[in-house]
Amino acid sequence: MFANRYVRTIIFSRVLLQLGIWIRNYAVLLYVTDLTNNNPVYVSLISVAEFAPIFLFGLIGGTFADRWRPKRTMVWSDLLSGLSVGVVLLAVMQGEWIALLIGAFVSASLSQFSQPSAMKLYKRHVPAEQLQSVMAMSQTLVAVFMVLGPVIGTFIFLQFGIQASLILTAILFLGSSLILASLPRDMEEPKLGKADSFTKELMDGLRYIGSNKSLRTLCLTFSAVGLASGLTQPLQIFLVIENLGQDKQFLQWPVMANGAAMLVGGAAIVTVAKKVKPQLLLLVGLLVAAVCTMGMGASHQIWLTIILLVISGLFYPCIQGGIQTLLIRNTEGAFIGRVSGTITPIFMGMMVGGMFISGYLKGIFSLLGVFIVSGVFIMIGALLLLPIVIEKRKKAEAGPAA
Repeated sequence: MFANRYVRTIIFSRVLLQLGIWIRNYAVLLYVTDLTNNNPVYVSLISVAEFAPIFLFGLIGGTFADRWRPKRTMVWSDLLSGLSVGVVLLAVMQGEWIALLIGAFVSASLSQFSQPSAMKLYKRHVPAEQLQSVMAMSQTLVAVFMVLGPVIGTFIFLQFGIQASLILTAILFLGSSLILASLPRDMEEPKLGKADSFTKELMDGLRYIGSNKSLRTLCLTFSAVGLASGLTQPLQIFLVIENLGQDKQFLQWPVMANGAAMLVGGAAIVTVAKKVKPQLLLLVGLLVAAVCTMGMGASHQIWLTIILLVISGLFYPCIQGGIQTLLIRNTEGAFIGRVSGTITPIFMGMMVGGMFISGYLKGIFSLLGVFIVSGVFIMIGALLLLPIVIEKRKKAEAGPAA
């Protein structure tokens, strides 16, 4: 895969980008908590600044990604992200720390234009038989930084402070832009007539998803999984405190175990991706996640909870890699940005909705009850996927016979 110039260049640029994002996120988090004396309102605003752009610009960014040249879009997105961090640094030096939240919002917004463009380049320049492995590699990269990112970000902030963290973030963003600039020039995009307005293209993208059975099913599956993730994510601290009888500092160990397992699982998926169908990969990942989620809610033993987290982490790349591969394979190149920009906000919207009601559900039922409900929603997502698995298998069996 690394013999492919596009894969090599995009992955290398994403390494710099991920490193910059984690350094920035933890610098902002630690700086704001120190400055506001752990004010929960301002801490929650950090999450809003990072997640709100996914709702606001996901579909818009995907639509523009289909209209614009992908290389140029990615280069300018990373370049503007780097410059925005420089502006934020100047504001922070003047004591305007609110600029940190604005900077995180701007950078996250630009990512909604860059990410669909990367998918578009993969669609154009990666052979079909390698797509699943490339998607698994991308998920492995995310897993690596889930383990290393918090450690690196915290260390740099504690050792060198907020200004050094922001300077390093800007350098990494600009470095990513420079690496992407080395790619060959984009192909000419089709000239759009007056009828091809932005609104029309956006609606065409939504109609395209609605007319595609596989994409409709993936939307429903993604919705169920997003809701399930949102229900349990805010309650992980209560697993540690209530079920395991530990203090909140102990949470770092389960998180690190889960992240390390995701790293191993992602590496394993890269090696087996050519041999396993993406729909089967996704189905297995969802079923394992459902069982592990229910088990974690019921477990009161540290060793059992850690084992379940490790198993869940090992199979998590099956879910993300399977979904991304199915998206690319079932989407025409002209619609890849709009499809990606629609389905990701659906997942995030359902996840945030789950987060909003998880605390209320815990009060009404119990911690175990919420984790069981989450596991049930993941199973529903798997069941929704079952018709695709059966249909693909029938087509595969009918092909040789024909």
